[in-house]
Amino acid sequence: MEDTVVSTAPHTGETRGPTAGGPTLPQRRELRTEVPGPRSRELLERKRMHVADGVGNALPVFVVAAGGGVLVDVDGNSLIDLGSGIAVTSVGNAAPAVVRRVQEQVAAFTHTCFMVTPYEGYVEVCEALAELTPGDHAKKSALFNSGAEAVENAVKVARVATGRYGVAVVDHAYHGRTNLTMAMTAKNMPYKHGFGPFAGEIYRAPMSYPLRDGLDGAQAAARTIDVLEKQAGADNLACLVIEPVLGEGGFVVPAPGYLPALAAWCRENGVLLVADEIQSGFCRTGDWFACHDEGVVPDLVTTAKGMAGGLPLAAVTGRAELMDAVHAGGLGGTYGGNPVACAAALGAIEEMRTHDLAGRAREIGALMERRLTAIAAEHPVVAQVRGRGAMMAVELCTPGSTGPQGPAPDAARTAAIAARCHAAGVVVLTCGTWGNVMRFLPSLAIGDDLLEEAFDVVAEAFAATA
Repeated sequence: MEDTVVSTAPHTGETRGPTAGGPTLPQRRELRTEVPGPRSRELLERKRMHVADGVGNALPVFVVAAGGGVLVDVDGNSLIDLGSGIAVTSVGNAAPAVVRRVQEQVAAFTHTCFMVTPYEGYVEVCEALAELTPGDHAKKSALFNSGAEAVENAVKVARVATGRYGVAVVDHAYHGRTNLTMAMTAKNMPYKHGFGPFAGEIYRAPMSYPLRDGLDGAQAAARTIDVLEKQAGADNLACLVIEPVLGEGGFVVPAPGYLPALAAWCRENGVLLVADEIQSGFCRTGDWFACHDEGVVPDLVTTAKGMAGGLPLAAVTGRAELMDAVHAGGLGGTYGGNPVACAAALGAIEEMRTHDLAGRAREIGALMERRLTAIAAEHPVVAQVRGRGAMMAVELCTPGSTGPQGPAPDAARTAAIAARCHAAGVVVLTCGTWGNVMRFLPSLAIGDDLLEEAFDVVAEAFAATA
């Protein structure tokens, strides 16, 4: 595709107001070179010289500008972004309220460490989390830097509050890359391979996976509970940590009734339910949090990714009496709740409220489901279209195949389709235990016409690899 130029008409309307990228960054797909282009390849060589090989890239284009639904690289290519930095830039890469609040905070001060001399922004974020997370009980929060930190600290809170040590997780889960969260994560490669030994007292049970187990919610929950009671015993478990919609594990949406049944079992047995909403939270699934869909109220919620418009911030929010069980000084960290990141979070929440981005996620989800269902009708390799809101996926399997875990995953076709999309200027991500799931996480600021064009490219990639 050397010297290929693909140019589309610019996106002229801002579907949800100023979050759609602003007038200075045209919302269009435009390829001036192959992808990656010559300048990106030069920078990739520098990366190879100075950045550890263990840090990979889905698409090695080096970005100089981003906003709305596009990324602009150093070669002048404008790519449609269906990844949002793995659900991080949900409000866009430079949302006005985020930029304004960050600029104001940077001009005032960049850091003091909240544990040394506190500041109001940290408290404001915790107030917002108490209002937005599921449940109307009294809540408190602690702020951290990353999702893995949030999960690890939720486990700390649960252990202190219950006096127990066991941690229950489910198959296909992803919770992070620290030693404890690697133990909680199901997938070996690339997340765990060679990094053990891992933290103990982690018990894993099957997850509801409708495509592969054929169970309804009650049946799947009974299976999960049976395994946990046999392996650990409910009296030994401090918490059950679960993603309401699986993220890296394949965007698996559990069967209706599964999460409520687990929540009831947790309440009956004094096991704290920890909802890992790091990827599914902050309007991504069409609600502020994925737990809202079935009215599940967790004891603790972990958040990160989309909460701060691209700046590193994470949180544990939970019942006040649980959060207060930890002794003074037991929670925190030098950078946790950095004032600039807090300002970004307040800006992101402002954007979500002002532009009803939960509603926009539902609109985006309907569009993506329509396009993906049409692709599935043409290509039997698509075993399932699934997701919720602007968190959609397709799982690719060998047509007609069966096995002990359901249809045979087709990771090769998945990778080939993703590569075709990348070459054509559309950023897509893959995931799943077997690497056979294509996931779609566009910014909630993207316009419908840009999204339609992106799925034209996805459809062409399916056809070209058939």
